[in-house]
Formats: sequence, structure tokens, C-alpha cells
Amino acid sequence: MAYIGVQPRLGNFQACDAISASATTTFNLLVGGTAIFPQSAQHCLVSLNGVLQAPISSYTISGSTIIFAAALTTDDSIDFITILGDTLDLGTPSDSTVTTAKIVDANVTAAKMFSGFANGITEADQWRITADHSGTGDITANWERADSDGFNYIGTGMTESSGIFTFPSTGIWLIMFNASGYANNGASRYIRGSIETTLNGGGDGYSRAANGYMSSSESAAYNHISTNFIFDVTNTSQLLVKFSLSQNQANTPIFQGNTNENYTFATFIRLGDT
Repeated sequence: MAYIGVQPRLGNFQACDAISASATTTFNLLVGGTAIFPQSAQHCLVSLNGVLQAPISSYTISGSTIIFAAALTTDDSIDFITILGDTLDLGTPSDSTVTTAKIVDANVTAAKMFSGFANGITEADQWRITADHSGTGDITANWERADSDGFNYIGTGMTESSGIFTFPSTGIWLIMFNASGYANNGASRYIRGSIETTLNGGGDGYSRAANGYMSSSESAAYNHISTNFIFDVTNTSQLLVKFSLSQNQANTPIFQGNTNENYTFATFIRLGDT
């Protein structure tokens, strides 16, 4: 029974560049100046002097060359050579024609997804203070990268100097700050923990980008601050971050630090490209 409807078209049909005949049997096959390698002589249509040639008996294919059975002359004319394409070669799909259903699940491997992949989480790091911080102002001392209980980081990681953190690469970064503490000598209506950023290396100072608050009803009443900020780091030497503490009363806040556990700490995750 004949096929009903439009016959499916298989193959990757390509017309070879024009070839000028000369006194030889072998000629290079090019498409757009690039060598092409037909699967076999049967995959070619060859017209010489207006006559279609028979594969094998009139010509053979070797790599990216055609070899005629007899030497040609400058009087001969290679009218055209059309490459029909490999068996079941569908050619290059047209734009927007490959749907999700056409991609076999098992073929979408991690290597194919992330090899050279510009996005994705390539950096994640966490730092904490190793001793209690007393009073307000910037947290400038006792920072360390977390290193216990199975912790590990992704990528190069952050660098820190006197409480100022530098990013290892540009990108959109999520910064999370957590602080656990209490008022040391009385109640405090609010104690604030802040993520502070600069866009010019600190030349114009730092601005509070995000804040978290806690209050203390009495001395040694523990509480917790949590805040976060998404930072577009377009320049790693100019866009920096630090963490500070403030309050509205004279009582001295104490923020906990420990070298074995996270009490007052910061988390940095690179979400994607800037």
C-alpha cells in the first residue's frame, strides 16, 4: 500500500560546491568550503556532462573525495554532486522543533547539564565567630570558616579581613546573617543585626542593606536575629560586605560565638550570573 499523505523526508540533502573538471580522477567534496564525508557512493547523485552516473561503476567515494572510474578532461563538466545524507540522518532540526518529550530522560546527565554551564550554584560558604562579641559596631574579629560536623563549601569560598568579606567571583549572591545573643546588664527594647554593603570598596562608607531585630526583656534573656539580602556583585574588588550590631539602650549586648558550633554566622551562596 502506498504511503498516505506527504512522504516523510529523511536525510540531510546538501549540494556540493562547484567542481571544475581537470585531467585527473579524484576531486575534493566541499559544502560551503568545508570538507564533507558521504556515507557511501550510493548516497550521492552525480551528474557528469548531463548524465547521471552509476555509483561504484562510474565513481566511488573515499573519505571526502570522489574518484571517477576514468580520468576526466578539461572538456568535461561536473554538473552537480548532491549528498543525500546518512541513513536515517534527519539533518539539523529547525529552530523550536525539539520538544521536551523528544529528549530521553536517561540522556540528560549531570555532565551534559553542568559541563560549562554558566549558571547554577558554583559557590557556597559559611563563616562564624569563634568567641562572644561584646557591644555594638562592626564584627571585626574572630571570624572563621565553619569546619565541624561535616561542613564543606563549594568553589573557592569567601575571603575575610577584619570583618570585611570579599567575593571570589561576580554573580548574584544570597547573603544570610544570623546572630544569637542577649543584653548583658538589663532589658533592651531592640538590638539590631545588619548586613552592610558597599559598591565602591568602602570609599563612601557602607550602607545597611538588610536588618534583623530582637529585644531582651531582662539580662541574659536569649534571642535571635535573622536577615538576608540578594547582592548583585558586578566587581569583586569594589562590592564588599560586612556585618554590624546596634541597639537603642546603654545595655551591652553579647552575641555568642563558638569554634565548634554556629551561633553568630553568615552564609554566602552564589545563585547565578550577574
